[in-house]
Amino acid sequence: MSSNLAINKEIEEYINNNSIKLHPVQKDIITHNEELGVIKRMQISISQCHFLHLLVKTSKIKKILEIGTFTGLSTLTMSLALPDDGSVVALDKNKKTNEIAVNFFKKAGQENKIKTIIKPALESLKDLKETKQKFDFVFIDADKENNKNYFNQSLDLIDKDGLIIIDNVLWHGEVIDKTKQDKLTVSIREFNSYVNIDKRVENLIIPVGDGLTICRKL
Repeated sequence: MSSNLAINKEIEEYINNNSIKLHPVQKDIITHNEELGVIKRMQISISQCHFLHLLVKTSKIKKILEIGTFTGLSTLTMSLALPDDGSVVALDKNKKTNEIAVNFFKKAGQENKIKTIIKPALESLKDLKETKQKFDFVFIDADKENNKNYFNQSLDLIDKDGLIIIDNVLWHGEVIDKTKQDKLTVSIREFNSYVNIDKRVENLIIPVGDGLTICRKL
């Protein structure tokens, strides 16, 4: 049996150079985030951009819910892959970064597909459930301590075969380091175990970016 390839920066750059080309505004967001210091880690990776683009395209997805928008790279990535009648509802509580994201959406001509809601995501999820909203796909990339809550609420917002994807589930490899017992790492580790035994979904962790869990509702 062959082993998995360890992805270093050189290989990642080679992959990106030989994959789907980014939209100019996607590049603008990445450049902007480079100036933000340590919080730029909240941005999805370029390889995740490519993955989400193809997933949305090939799965015929039309309605997307995003939990955690930051400066809009993942939102814009998914919106660009949607058909003209597709839509993204993007949840985030940070008004400042949301304003930055909306400006990028307008620059890319995607503001007609994207609706942003600025308040705590659990409140927004409750509102969406009360109004009986349904989505084809939910992307979760927010505060990791609430992953379980976001996941459970999202299951009520998709039908059978609907998808939920959660980012940062490998947490820079720290999930397997038993010496790492900080609250955040333990939370992610426990969440991964929770999803893996959940009979409502079938799941797969793939080592793209910082790790993505893909769940299909059964």
